Amino acid sequence: MVKVAVMASALVAGQVAALAPEHEARRLMLAIEEAVTDESWGEAGEYLNRLQLLEAEKPVDYHYYRGKVMLQSSHLNEAQSAFEAYVTKAGTEGEHYQEGLKLLTNIERARKAKAQAPQTSSDAKIAVIEPAGDSRLESLRKLYLADSDREALLLHLNSLLGTAAWRESQEVVRLDKRPDIEYRVNVSGNAIAIQEIKLNSAGGATRTATQVQVFGVNPQVEWGCESAVATCWVYDPRDGSRLFQLAPNRSQVEEVAQTLGKLIRNLQVPSGS
Repeated sequence: MVKVAVMASALVAGQVAALAPEHEARRLMLAIEEAVTDESWGEAGEYLNRLQLLEAEKPVDYHYYRGKVMLQSSHLNEAQSAFEAYVTKAGTEGEHYQEGLKLLTNIERARKAKAQAPQTSSDAKIAVIEPAGDSRLESLRKLYLADSDREALLLHLNSLLGTAAWRESQEVVRLDKRPDIEYRVNVSGNAIAIQEIKLNSAGGATRTATQVQVFGVNPQVEWGCESAVATCWVYDPRDGSRLFQLAPNRSQVEEVAQTLGKLIRNLQVPSGS
């Protein structure tokens, strides 16, 4: 009896595995919907991961349910990316369009609450910050002929941001063509001044300036990548919102986050200049 049951189970598994990708994608979507309805978040996450790895076009609702699962796990940035992808792809006719907009507002509120009582997720990607005055900083000073760690970090950060600038088309990167989004960073007193430059449809550029006051800010800077939109982000250490939108190169983005963290800590130390 046991042997028959095992054989039957294996046969069913084989039949499921034999489904064409488009049918397997739909099967997994039904399983995801059922798991979310039952609030079985771990099971829903497992099915989402399997669907993500499947070589088939993802249904639009995939992004909505991924957002629900990420939000349940308090992964605000991942949830935001998923809901934005759903709203953009589904449009106003989408079944969950209104709910998706409401959940984006809930994320905004949750982020404000998180800024008041910051907590770091155990599996968040955190930039590793080396001790000040280490050999790495000495190498940067020599590389940029800088007189101080602060100057070297600033020059290096701007160089990295230029290399990792975001382009809508990632297929062919032309160095003679400006990226769609780029950043320039400077130091103003005890704050980091950031200028975002976005190309517009008319061929011009829109510039937006912001400042990050460094006192009381955690110098461990989070970053993350979202394959669905071919984008990586470095997150604002004050509230976890998006600070830099960069090209989907994980190693480059990690170094941007690491360098930004070092610059923040340098500014927090009076003798760091």
